[in-house]
Amino acid sequence: MRDEQTWRYARHLLMPELGAEAHERLGAGRVLVVGAGGLGSSALFYLAAAGVGHLGIVDHDVVELSNLQRQILHATPDLGRAKTDSAAEKLRALNPEIEVVCHHTRFNESNALELIDGYDVILTGVDNFPARYLLNDACVLRRKTLVEGGIVRFSGMAITIRGGETACYRCLFPVPPPDGMIECAAETGVFGPTAGIIGVIQAAEAIKVLTGIGEPLYNRLLSVDMLDMSFDDMRIERDPTCPICGEHPTITELHEVEMTSARCLECQAGVEHRPHHWDAVPLEGE
Repeated sequence: MRDEQTWRYARHLLMPELGAEAHERLGAGRVLVVGAGGLGSSALFYLAAAGVGHLGIVDHDVVELSNLQRQILHATPDLGRAKTDSAAEKLRALNPEIEVVCHHTRFNESNALELIDGYDVILTGVDNFPARYLLNDACVLRRKTLVEGGIVRFSGMAITIRGGETACYRCLFPVPPPDGMIECAAETGVFGPTAGIIGVIQAAEAIKVLTGIGEPLYNRLLSVDMLDMSFDDMRIERDPTCPICGEHPTITELHEVEMTSARCLECQAGVEHRPHHWDAVPLEGE
């Protein structure tokens, strides 16, 4: 490592787990973050600061005033600007040594596999069910590692999925929630720091996966309640009947899930921190 790099990453290099060899792995690492909103903002900042060599950002949206309460990559002068461009500018300013690639597009079934194929780890920061299931299915089919995260109000969750080897999102939620169970963030609200907490957890998971240190959230659902500042770590079993990663998968190619609810698609569903149950805390991906 060059002297400048040694100084930049000095506080990491002091720890045996994150020495020079680990930083070489980070420098060679490729992480794709789908969504440059609340989760993506905090995750991208810490991935760039840690020296992940290649960051990809997927987002089709522009910066709006209501984003700024939690989407910390963006600022008031960025209003109306593409989120990918706004995010890339901040990340390059933070760490000019890394490569940042913008994919100003909507993540969908026509581009999903092409987008994830060039990356080692994929992070979920989306705000709609079709993209969430599509990310899970694409990563299982391509045997990619997916770091899933979701938030709404004061609650959040995270789980890391090693495609085809550990419990996936469909093991928890085989199908989207039924009509009337979907809540939109515009109606329920989002506590800004919740986005920061979950996004940072996602960044930590990606760093652990790239470097091989610690124990990622494989087969574990981590949930947080910011109101009483409690964390719950629940073991998740891989479902042998899962339609994408089970013993006899019925999903063998990508298709976007069909939503039947009459309410807003750009929202996430509830989970009472147990599998196959939708009726409690709604989880927004942004």
